[in-house]
Amino acid sequence: MTVRPQQHTASPRTGGAVSLSGARLAYGDRVLWDGLDFDVAPGEFVAVLGPNGSGKTSLLRVLLGLQKLTAGTVRVAGSVPGRGNRGVGYIPQQRALDPALAVRGRDLVGLGLDGHRWGIGFTGRRDRAERVAAAIASVDAGDFADRPVGLLSGGEQQRLRVAQALVGDPAVLLCDEPLLSLDLANQRAVSTLIDERRRASGTAVLFVTHEINPVLPLVDRILYLVDGRFRAGTPDEVMTSRTLSSLYRTDIEVIRVRGQIHIVGAHSDLCEDHPHHHDEPRDRGPGS
Repeated sequence: MTVRPQQHTASPRTGGAVSLSGARLAYGDRVLWDGLDFDVAPGEFVAVLGPNGSGKTSLLRVLLGLQKLTAGTVRVAGSVPGRGNRGVGYIPQQRALDPALAVRGRDLVGLGLDGHRWGIGFTGRRDRAERVAAAIASVDAGDFADRPVGLLSGGEQQRLRVAQALVGDPAVLLCDEPLLSLDLANQRAVSTLIDERRRASGTAVLFVTHEINPVLPLVDRILYLVDGRFRAGTPDEVMTSRTLSSLYRTDIEVIRVRGQIHIVGAHSDLCEDHPHHHDEPRDRGPGS
């Protein structure tokens, strides 16, 4: 199945942001996906959905260079995936930090430049300080950037993680359930920050999510992975009773209420309270 992205002509970046051709990922006899041809354009916001074990986090690991494809090719920000690819930013799940952790928020953001995570080190102190300050300002974290991160709220910590991912000016932003454990207000704040960034800078976003509704107004396309099968397209094309029933091979009903999507299925993991997004628990992302 070949999927072509929408065009974002206002984007200042050029060239493909992500390209997978004939991509196959398998663990022994277990195939997560095969024959995946998928391109993401600069400035495009793609939500990656699917149940436990479907390979959502594994896809991010492939794009980060932490997992090799079984077959096919992949390029990210114009290069082969790898830790040294400065064109890639990564936002992990929100996890509470140890209250005793004395690292300042500003220092956490700086790790995105120092190479301790996904950036490449910058030797100029002035350049580094300016980049860190700009990233902190972009997520409106100036009021708490000099406080120990362990004493910050979950929403404040996640703002700093967004800043850390953006400090290197990435062409591609990989987000592994960044709204998990956040309240509604912080979900909106974090998703808005990501959306503003991609619109202003043409940054492509791949957004693995447990729940589509908080980001539904922002999404250009959806990549939906289920038991080795996949569909991609706009939310109106993918999030339908017919498409999800075909993917899950059981009767699924998609109900839209006041701009939100609710899923009613034959199995407990597709019920309305837990719509459809449970990722593989043992396939943990970078920084886990």
